Amino acid sequence: MCQVVVLEVAGRLVDVAQELDLAIQLALAEGPRGVVCDLSAVLEGAEPGAVEVLATAGRHVRDWPGTSVAVVSPDPWVRHALAAHPLGRHLIVAASMLTALSEVPATLTQAVQWLRLAPHPTAPRASRDFVTRTLQGWGLGPLALSAGLVMRELVANSMHAGTDIDLSVAWDQGALRLTVRDNSPDLHLPPYSHVDPYARRMSVVAVLSRAFGVLPTADGGKVAWAVLNATRPHPPTSAPC
Repeated sequence: MCQVVVLEVAGRLVDVAQELDLAIQLALAEGPRGVVCDLSAVLEGAEPGAVEVLATAGRHVRDWPGTSVAVVSPDPWVRHALAAHPLGRHLIVAASMLTALSEVPATLTQAVQWLRLAPHPTAPRASRDFVTRTLQGWGLGPLALSAGLVMRELVANSMHAGTDIDLSVAWDQGALRLTVRDNSPDLHLPPYSHVDPYARRMSVVAVLSRAFGVLPTADGGKVAWAVLNATRPHPPTSAPC
């Protein structure tokens, strides 16, 4: 897992806002600690619509716990607009790179485990066992059943790629993030259909997860992900005598 990805932006924000959001997605797919968008070279007078698009990058932080996204802008109006936006509030907004880079490490994921599997029929079962072992080791055993089922379905959907499958389980700030990476470029998540096994599996993921989705990767593949609530239970207390 890389540490911090820096995306440098130049020109008019309105011309690059959409491309920047895609670049953020590509960076997140690599599992960094944080992504920093440097707008220092962006021309002044950013359009409100462009800032709106930029602010929606906050959805990645909301749905992808443990990884921060920072925006560096010398323009106080841009910083104020991002901070005031419902999604922009999930971003780290700073006037300098130094400030942004100093805040990103504070979001370091508490725990993460990785596993690579071959596209073998036993992969879904192996992925579920991997999640169960990991969560039991973290004291999150009660979540193992639902999280293992979600991981199994994500892996089953990746089997068609015919390539190795990389899994990760990350736990941070009361949230559990499951990811499955393969080399298929298909980013489509179809609606539920009782005759479509793919859609049935994704309906299971939707029911058990608080958020899920798919990100493209720079090498033409994808990362399917799901997030579950995962607060560690308090240890039992002794009853009074």
